[in-house]
Amino acid sequence: MTTPRHIAVIDIGKTNAKLALVNLADLTEMAVVTRPNIVQSGPPYPHYDVEGHWAFLLDALAQFHRDHRVDAISVTTHGACAALLGSTGALATPILDYEHTYPADSVAAYDAIKPDFAQTGSPKLAGGLNIGAQLHWLFASDSTLKDRTAQVVTYPQYWGHRLTGVTATDVTSIGCHTDLWNPNEGAFSDLPAKLGIRDKIAPVRRPSDILGPILSEIAKATGLAPETPVCVGIHDSNASLYPHVVSQDGPVSVVSTGTWVIVMSMKTDGPPTLDPARDTLVNVNAREQAVASARFMGGREFEVIQQGGRVEPTKQDVSAVLDRHCVLLPSVEPGSGPFQGRQMHWHGDEPDVGSGQRSAVLSFYLALMTGTCLNLVGGAGPTIVEGPFARNPEYLAMLLAVTDRPVLTNAAVTGTSIGAAMLFGDGAFPPELEKFETALPLDALRAYGDLWFELASAGYPPD
Repeated sequence: MTTPRHIAVIDIGKTNAKLALVNLADLTEMAVVTRPNIVQSGPPYPHYDVEGHWAFLLDALAQFHRDHRVDAISVTTHGACAALLGSTGALATPILDYEHTYPADSVAAYDAIKPDFAQTGSPKLAGGLNIGAQLHWLFASDSTLKDRTAQVVTYPQYWGHRLTGVTATDVTSIGCHTDLWNPNEGAFSDLPAKLGIRDKIAPVRRPSDILGPILSEIAKATGLAPETPVCVGIHDSNASLYPHVVSQDGPVSVVSTGTWVIVMSMKTDGPPTLDPARDTLVNVNAREQAVASARFMGGREFEVIQQGGRVEPTKQDVSAVLDRHCVLLPSVEPGSGPFQGRQMHWHGDEPDVGSGQRSAVLSFYLALMTGTCLNLVGGAGPTIVEGPFARNPEYLAMLLAVTDRPVLTNAAVTGTSIGAAMLFGDGAFPPELEKFETALPLDALRAYGDLWFELASAGYPPD
């Protein structure tokens, strides 16, 4: 196949659904459109608005093709999501929102069959963050659903199936804290057999494989050429990681930021021992390699504390925060992250909502949570920050200070879209990385960080 030039990337995040058109020659986004990913409350349970997304995506594909030409389609989505397809290929049940929580008896029943962390690299997570827990609850709640389910696909491949009619799962999505995969052996865990779905899970493939050409009805609806290829697709944080998987030789740490902050460590001396109680886990990258990872809901925490968008702090704001030792302690979102079960609190006076000082404190908090995650996964080498936090100088400065390693940022608008587009060509040069420099006093930042770590660590783990 001739390497395509213009890649339309379907990017379904937890907060927004997006279509981006990436020029593979220089890895720039030529066009971007988004819509909110608003969860439908039900019935029968909270679920994703896939039909609204589908109409949006078809319209955007047609517009992109008219304006620029679309040569190929790639897909990246958030994890912790599976679609159950019936015999006709339509959904057997709406796609469950992973933040939905289950009754205590259902949680206990699932805990009894959940494989050990040593086998799966998947810690016990809240709600449906383990896909296995979702499937267990769905089948228990509807006794006819398992028989109505012909195939189970992970979320990127749901969209690929709608485009091509071909079903698959991909190694990065099935290996993303699902409980369904053994990342060390590259095979299913014991759980699919226990759930009675081992033969229902669609074939597991690499993200860069070609799923197929688009269906004739998609070509007619969008104007795209009938032979337009669609790749298998990839989990979003692994899309951010992918350019560095193909371009970095030595150890490197990648921080993918968005609703979730995912910290991934690619070391040359093997993965460290991970603590599942602190939301560390094993991801599987696009080349089927196990990657030590940790995470917290940083984008959500930003929204909760900021309450209306970032206010750029002045130098005086930053100095006041450092001088007064105003500190935000974990966890703003206590259901996940390295300090699960801990309730956030302020050390010192809480800055006013909408103030520059509040922005500075929050940026430092997010950087120190990231630093904690890097420590937990044995972060080494330069730290590459992708996504919106790469444009936050206070966050980057604190991360530089507490890690004492270079911090690099991706000049691309969104690392996930670029990484997903690169599935169509490893030969595409990686995005340009910029070394971050700061004028803020590193000694003062380190002293602030030392105080935060001391206060955050006191009393951990929770009672």
